[in-house]
Amino acid sequence: MNEPSSNTLTLALTLIEACATVAFALSGLIAAARKKLDAVGVCVVAGLAAFGGGTLRDVLLDRRPFFWVEHASWLWALLALCIAAMAFMRARHFAPTERAMQWPDAVGLGLFTAGGTQVAMQAGMPAIVAVLMGVVTAVFGGVLRDIVCNEIPSAFSDHRPYAVCSFFGGWILVGAQALQAPAWVGLVVAIAVAAGLRVLALASGYTLPQWSTGDTADR
Repeated sequence: MNEPSSNTLTLALTLIEACATVAFALSGLIAAARKKLDAVGVCVVAGLAAFGGGTLRDVLLDRRPFFWVEHASWLWALLALCIAAMAFMRARHFAPTERAMQWPDAVGLGLFTAGGTQVAMQAGMPAIVAVLMGVVTAVFGGVLRDIVCNEIPSAFSDHRPYAVCSFFGGWILVGAQALQAPAWVGLVVAIAVAAGLRVLALASGYTLPQWSTGDTADR
């Protein structure tokens, strides 16, 4: 890959991660507000939702510096967002905000999926590892958010496709690279597929089948 293309791809990945960070931070804010956490709790939960998946990916790939270390201005932006939310958001705002956030969250899923998969491919990971790193990036911020809030992670329990959408999106990016498509084309299509599948699931109400053990409680 020549130098201009490499720089363009790096800039694209930075923008992707930044946009997704905002979408996920808002989901953390709402979760923290519902649990009536204090200011420290709000900032921590929002930070886990925003940066947790990408940080876990970077730990697994032994990649440094972390996104939030390299771009420390995003920490200030997160703090400002948390302070503004605590000052102006009230209980009556939670439900409509949560409904409205479903769509940015779907976009964030696609953005983090594409960014995480691309980072892993650049590190020379096998295809299946790269795709799973995309899933980790997209899903595990929300998992950490829910664990800290003492909830079963919604990505595992609400039966609406989430990680599955990320998984398919990651394979689209791997396939685009195998076909030697321009890097930006693969990123855009992967984002569109992962986000589009999530939006389609939300709009249709489709749910994944749950594990039935044959107990009456399953019926």
